[in-house]
Amino acid sequence: MNTPISRSVALRALVLAELRLYFSSRRTLLMHVLAPILIAAFFGYVFSPREDAAPHVPIAIVDLDGGAVTRAIIDAMQHDDNLAVQVSDASTAARLVGEGKLRAAITFPPRFGVTATQALFVPDGRPEIGLLEDPSKATEVAIVQGLLMQHVMQAVTASAFSPNAISQSTIDGWRRSLAAPETPGTPAQKATWSAFFDSLSSLMAAQRAVDSSGAVPGGAGMKLQQPFSLKRTSANADHDREYNGYAHSFAGMGVQFILFLGIDLGVALLLARRMGLWQRLRAAPLSRATLLGSRMMSGTIIAAVLMLLIFAAAIAFFGVRIRGSVPGFLLVTLCFSVMTAAFGLFIAAVGKTVDATRGLAIVVTLILVMLGGAWVPAFIFPKWLQTLSLTTPTRWAVDAFDAMTWRGFGFEAALVPSAVLLAFALAFALFAWWRFRWQE
Repeated sequence: MNTPISRSVALRALVLAELRLYFSSRRTLLMHVLAPILIAAFFGYVFSPREDAAPHVPIAIVDLDGGAVTRAIIDAMQHDDNLAVQVSDASTAARLVGEGKLRAAITFPPRFGVTATQALFVPDGRPEIGLLEDPSKATEVAIVQGLLMQHVMQAVTASAFSPNAISQSTIDGWRRSLAAPETPGTPAQKATWSAFFDSLSSLMAAQRAVDSSGAVPGGAGMKLQQPFSLKRTSANADHDREYNGYAHSFAGMGVQFILFLGIDLGVALLLARRMGLWQRLRAAPLSRATLLGSRMMSGTIIAAVLMLLIFAAAIAFFGVRIRGSVPGFLLVTLCFSVMTAAFGLFIAAVGKTVDATRGLAIVVTLILVMLGGAWVPAFIFPKWLQTLSLTTPTRWAVDAFDAMTWRGFGFEAALVPSAVLLAFALAFALFAWWRFRWQE
């Protein structure tokens, strides 16, 4: 007959037995502790402020002017801690922005320095600065735009009010523009500007007489015009379409959950081995390559169908479009599916027990997904971590899906990522063929 004492003893015994069973599995315990530590450390490192955490937004500058003003702007931007500037030609800059290696490309037109200095006072004929931007990096592009405005205004005003930079002919040109009938402004406003030009002419002459080289405070109380206009264009292949953030999200989550499918495929092989099914199949006249190949083919088909269904939902409900090559998209999907199936065989080859293998495979997959930029875009990683992530198949898969969807790249952009994914698949498959155990 059970008593309250016997029930408490039984309860304590059962609890202690469960605790001993759990803590006796060192591998399971390690995975349960290691996984949250690694993930928390990763996000903490990426998002925590650090001494070296200045944005260092990578951009290119195309200087079609080559004058003193644009040289001063480029020099100031190269010394700005928030930017990583490279001077380039137009075609190279456009290609790097389109590939996501740069956030923006700034183009200064010919005679920018002269026309911008004149437009500081008379708004007619303002030069146009081109800003080619990566539409997926809106925050960083906004930083670039603000810093561009700051450095251009500093350089142009320094040029405009430098006693060695303004000639009497320049002031006379401003007067002629001001007197033109098409120049906007009331007679009183034009008279004020005319008086300002008279004072500026006298001031420049007086400063040259004493050989002064300092800059003159720019027209206190006067309203100066923005000396340029900005033409922003997207690096998308289809410039008429806005960037759709769902495209990257579906690429990242698709890669993650298809890899989880690979884990399930590997664990299913372990269960079949535990039940002795593989040993029975080996008794039949079937080669190792045939048995493992059948599993890999079925896994590839399942993974490809699921990935296509995921993107079908993205297209149907979230406006995602394959703006690049459709054959390229299908090629990337196929190669990633082959890699996933081979990853499942690899898990079955290295695994021993089902529980321990599942835990280890989940941790490894989460690390691959983190490094691959599936959760957060890889461009926010530190430079060394961006380089390290290129050693993972997930980074190549996510970037390839981005290239075929919102970036709008052609078929050739799918070739290298597909080759890398197949190389990982071959390595996983060869290891599985070599190490797979047919019985417990």
